[in-house]
Amino acid sequence: MTKYEKNPDVVAALDEMQFFVTQQSGTERPGTGEYLDNKERGIYVDIVSGEPLFASSDKYESGCGWPSFTKPIEPAHVNELQDTSHGMIRTEVRSTHGDSHLGHVFPDGPQDRGGLRYCINSAALRFIPIEDMEAEGYGDYVDQVG
Repeated sequence: MTKYEKNPDVVAALDEMQFFVTQQSGTERPGTGEYLDNKERGIYVDIVSGEPLFASSDKYESGCGWPSFTKPIEPAHVNELQDTSHGMIRTEVRSTHGDSHLGHVFPDGPQDRGGLRYCINSAALRFIPIEDMEAEGYGDYVDQVG
């Protein structure tokens, strides 16, 4: 069983935006994220801990300006917490083991796919293409990426 944890060496190597998003609960500007228009098959993992978060098969175009997913690939790796910042009540999404801020989840996703929209910052993610998943230790999830 793979052990996922917050790695201080990885945190120290994050670029400015990755650090701002994951460690300071920041948000990248809409429409600017590396994975917004990614249509490749694969898995999205926490950039800090490597824990599997979302599958490409659950990604969809929501029009919100950030990558959107209908559900986590491994619910145990995603924590949902109440966020009352900026005068709003929202549900923050954080990785369980890396404690990285990922984004927020909203109840306005596709109804036929559960009704949720996980609105996630690209800067919090690392994408692993399907052809690399086995070699990088994510072979158990290949059947979930379509």
